[in-house]
Amino acid sequence: MTDQIVSSTRHQHRESWDHYFMQLATVVAQRSTCERATVGALLVVDHRIIATGYNGSISGDPHCDDAGHLMRDGHCIRTLHAEMNAILQCAENGVSTRGAAVYVTYYPCLNCTKALIQAGVKRVYYAHDYHNDPYAVHLFRDHHIETTQVTVTAK
Repeated sequence: MTDQIVSSTRHQHRESWDHYFMQLATVVAQRSTCERATVGALLVVDHRIIATGYNGSISGDPHCDDAGHLMRDGHCIRTLHAEMNAILQCAENGVSTRGAAVYVTYYPCLNCTKALIQAGVKRVYYAHDYHNDPYAVHLFRDHHIETTQVTVTAK
């Protein structure tokens, strides 16, 4: 039996890494347990996912979807943000985040911005703007962290 290579007649489009990871972040967001903001995040090093995170309650605590929102100053404080959950997953498992990229469905809040910088993240890819804090923008710029908006379109 002889192997043969058969060319495809159909034009195939291969997604860029950035679009691929952002689409995965969108899927991760579907695990969110607070419908006020379904956010997903991936931490990636050398095109390999080292952690995922979504916004949700602390492990073992009731979810917003079940117990309702715990509001303070217009924000639900019951949940951890997706970026924090991804960073904490790395911390729990002893995985370095130094030099990683984060793919997140919404622009990071100020607290997540500071955590990402402190964790050594070097690139931030986000799908949607969301109350982009001017100081967060300044911090990313001041720490030479690239921020890039990646548009994900439904197919």
